Amino acid sequence: MIKRARDNGSTRITFCLPVDDPAGPVSVVGDFNDWEPGRHTLVRRSNGTRSVAVTLEPGATVRFRYLAENGVWFDDESAEHDGQNGIVTV
Repeated sequence: MIKRARDNGSTRITFCLPVDDPAGPVSVVGDFNDWEPGRHTLVRRSNGTRSVAVTLEPGATVRFRYLAENGVWFDDESAEHDGQNGIVTV
């Protein structure tokens, strides 16, 4: 799931997954962080999810995927897709 919130001219995008599906650490990797694994690792929350937020400029379109343990890439089913990556338009 992807949540959006506007704040002072920028947009905060929160990437959110179930706490243990898939098991192990997961990071969101995309063109907003130069596709660098581990830079935005999802953190366990008390509500049974794990999430991480990034702040982006309005009008930005970003491509991303999730990276789980052992190099397993997967997509966010709630996001638009371009055939290879999820897409979020801010």
